[in-house]
Amino acid sequence: MAIDGPDLTRQSAATLADAISSGEVSAEEVTRAHLDRIDSVDGAVHAFLHVDRDAALATARAVDAKRSSGAALGPLAGVPIAVKDVLTMAGLPTTCGSRVLEGWRPPYDSTVVERLRAADMVILGKTNMDEFAMGSSTEHSAYGPTRNPWDLERIPGGSGGGSAAALAAFEAPLAIGTDTGGSIRQPAAVTGTVGVKPTYGGVSRYGLVALASSLDQAGPCARSVGDSALLHATIAGHDPRDSTSIDAPVPDVVAAAALGDVRGMRIGLVRELSGEGYQSGVQQLFQRAVEILTNLGADVVEVGCPNFEYALAAYYLILPSEASSNLARFDGMRYGLRVGDDGQASVEDVMSLTREQGFGAEVKRRIMLGTYALSSGYYDAYYGQAQKVRTLIARDFANAFEKVDVLVSPTAPTTAFKIGEKVDDPIAMYLNDIATIPVNLAGNCAMSLPIGLALEDGLPVGLQIMAPALADDRLYRVGSALEQALVDAWGHLLIEEVPSL
Repeated sequence: MAIDGPDLTRQSAATLADAISSGEVSAEEVTRAHLDRIDSVDGAVHAFLHVDRDAALATARAVDAKRSSGAALGPLAGVPIAVKDVLTMAGLPTTCGSRVLEGWRPPYDSTVVERLRAADMVILGKTNMDEFAMGSSTEHSAYGPTRNPWDLERIPGGSGGGSAAALAAFEAPLAIGTDTGGSIRQPAAVTGTVGVKPTYGGVSRYGLVALASSLDQAGPCARSVGDSALLHATIAGHDPRDSTSIDAPVPDVVAAAALGDVRGMRIGLVRELSGEGYQSGVQQLFQRAVEILTNLGADVVEVGCPNFEYALAAYYLILPSEASSNLARFDGMRYGLRVGDDGQASVEDVMSLTREQGFGAEVKRRIMLGTYALSSGYYDAYYGQAQKVRTLIARDFANAFEKVDVLVSPTAPTTAFKIGEKVDDPIAMYLNDIATIPVNLAGNCAMSLPIGLALEDGLPVGLQIMAPALADDRLYRVGSALEQALVDAWGHLLIEEVPSL
């Protein structure tokens, strides 16, 4: 059956790519449908900070011309995509959700954006985020919160809530996020979408405005495991401009997603990532998903990772410490906001005023924590000790992966909470990432995929799959098998149940 009009925004990325390649629809038609959808619903959702309408349509027309000429098209040519506003795009605003970068238009593309362009994908614009990726709710954006399409009174997760909400609102079929402690996976969990944190170094960080350099990782966001695999393959691979980029073959994630078979695989339940503090509806759906994996032929066992209980404390010393160093560059001298430069003020006064007005409360909090942790006399007691805990967590993973192929847990302890409910309680907010943080500390890879709606509130719940470094394909093998089993039971992807806006 032909697809057209509004139906175009509800198709998978793979379906759209095939339809464009065959000439069933044009890339311009697909792009216009998504731009119209953004015009229709983004006033309520606020997923986007900047929509690049003219450039998106120009790219779409170029793809159509390329197809008409008989030139070969890539797997995702002509497919629209949204990009988190922490990745640079030449000539387009990059704010990182902060006033301190207001008006800055970078002169270069990030490697991820370069690869999207090389794949002839249509970049719709930049999505909202917690300021400098510091947050779990996208309430800390200087440009206002993003809302969850499942319930506009609730958060879409963070820090990449804009990218996840754009998917859930059918404003884009694909998106790019970044994950420092769960900022791809937790938004995916609470919006009923799929999000993958690749192996650290598996996707280039060149042009990704740094929060915590040893933790940050860009990755794919989608509405299905198969679509995520196609995007993952597009953006992954070695980049000599990133010193942390891994010079090794990219695991064949597309083939793994197509396989979708867990027979004979060993799956570990992390004892420390369930139980107290987890919403009952989250636990119920997680247990059901584990039963499904067992029925599909996986060997499921419980695994202990005793040092995971210290991950949150270690993370909130390491991240602020690296952030305080990385954010020192935003001083009002070179780019972005400049306050108090009246010709009379000293350089120190301009820097102080710019940072005072340019940074939000959460960013200031973490800069101060990090500066203290790195200060003379406290470095060994705080930052040094946190790095030792990080090593113990990596050893826990290594020991676990000697026994099992992947680990699983709930992605987030609760479903989406209401906007404003936790914004004044930093500790409660930080606990949202309790299950996702260990992966970032160890540099491994992980996926979140939707497993149902919690009985008590009817909101999405996500399951997290964790695999060793450079074993990203295992995520897609397990995720695809579980997704297909759930689709067979439901008759559709969970995202199809999102309320119409």
